[in-house]
Amino acid sequence: MTTKSVLSAKGQVTIPAPVRKALGLKPGDRIAYKIDKDRAELIPIKGTILDAAGSIKPKTKGETLTEIRAAVKKRVAKAVVEKEK
Repeated sequence: MTTKSVLSAKGQVTIPAPVRKALGLKPGDRIAYKIDKDRAELIPIKGTILDAAGSIKPKTKGETLTEIRAAVKKRVAKAVVEKEK
């Protein structure tokens, strides 16, 4: 398919309807551009990693900051005791 559009004075381009339809683009969709010498490839971005946030539940419960601090204190104390021996 070959279709054309015009670059505006502000550097904007309207993506022709046949291209939008072929790529499944809708208003608000994001697009990436891959540049190779004198060519540009238009790549639809079909979601980001942030869209998947919360979709996978962790296998274990995360530690609280208090628990982490306590574990660090124990390890430091153990290292000090072993160093003094």
